[in-house]
Amino acid sequence: MEKIQFCAPCLFGIEGVLADEMRRMGAEDVIAENGRVKFSGDMAMLARANIGSRYAERIQILVGSFPARTFDELFEGVKALPWERWIDKSAAFPVKGWALNSALHSIPDCQSIIKKAVADRLSARYGLNWLEETGSVHQIQFTILQDTATLLLDTSGAGLHKRGYRRESGGAPIKETLAAAIADLMRVRKADRVLDPCCGSGTMLIESALAAKGIAPGRFRRFSAMDWEAVPADIWRSERERARSFERPDRSFTAVGSDIDPQAVKLTLDNAMKAGIGPLVSATPGDLKDFRPEGESGVVLCNPPYGERLLDVKAAEELYRQMGRVFVPKKGFSYAIISPHEDFETLFGRRADKRRKLYNGMLKCQLYMYFK
Repeated sequence: MEKIQFCAPCLFGIEGVLADEMRRMGAEDVIAENGRVKFSGDMAMLARANIGSRYAERIQILVGSFPARTFDELFEGVKALPWERWIDKSAAFPVKGWALNSALHSIPDCQSIIKKAVADRLSARYGLNWLEETGSVHQIQFTILQDTATLLLDTSGAGLHKRGYRRESGGAPIKETLAAAIADLMRVRKADRVLDPCCGSGTMLIESALAAKGIAPGRFRRFSAMDWEAVPADIWRSERERARSFERPDRSFTAVGSDIDPQAVKLTLDNAMKAGIGPLVSATPGDLKDFRPEGESGVVLCNPPYGERLLDVKAAEELYRQMGRVFVPKKGFSYAIISPHEDFETLFGRRADKRRKLYNGMLKCQLYMYFK
């Protein structure tokens, strides 16, 4: 069976988590790079990665890579690639991308040249003078880094972080893929209970519940490649069935949230229902200062408001001090707080047992993890 080369871009800091996920899915030749993971697999892997990945931003086909120091090199390199393998004669193929530290730096010119090269290749292969581009969309993505051009085809469409449950969100929400990665780093898949006393729109709670129950994040949504002639429809059906086979409906798990804003609590509960895990998630209005680690065990995940975004810095710092007072060491409990503040540990009052550099969007943060 034909081996396809893939690329999965991701948030900086979670490349290792994503690489491990791809290996568990059965991907081959897995390589983690800055901001992306490369791997290979068959056509089933194309569908499997889209449906099942919790951490990838999208799944792309790596069509080819070559040196491109001039526009002629770019044109000839693009034209030499097997575009007809994926793009049928009626398909649309828009082009977008970026260039960095390269002789070719005009993005509009690069787009035009790539578009013309692909069109020339397809016209010759299909014996057509005109490509109507009225069919399914095959988004071409290019990168030109240090004079090396890489051409990709996006198979996902909307970003994979768009699970479908968060049509509304509170202020400064955490990205679903980042919340899922934090849950993985905190071993939520082995926990019975997750708590978030600053739950906002509920993303931490919902992603934890989906992971604990083994529910694929893309089980209900559509992907661009579902409309491609080159990808058999039965691949998607069989991979959705495979994903369902890994669900753990009898697994004991609860997600408990609170927030000082009653509207955020309502949003959390609404989003949990949309995600199909409403019975697993509870949330009530509450102030962080009243939080207590009650029960025998629990994983506390927290994405508090940052001074740069919602609160002024002094208010954010007071919140971190409050966390240090209520997130007390207790057997059976672990805590994870994501923050961009360089003095978080001083304000919190304890050094983390482990730290991990992560990016929440473009904001550089640290995940402070406490296990004892």
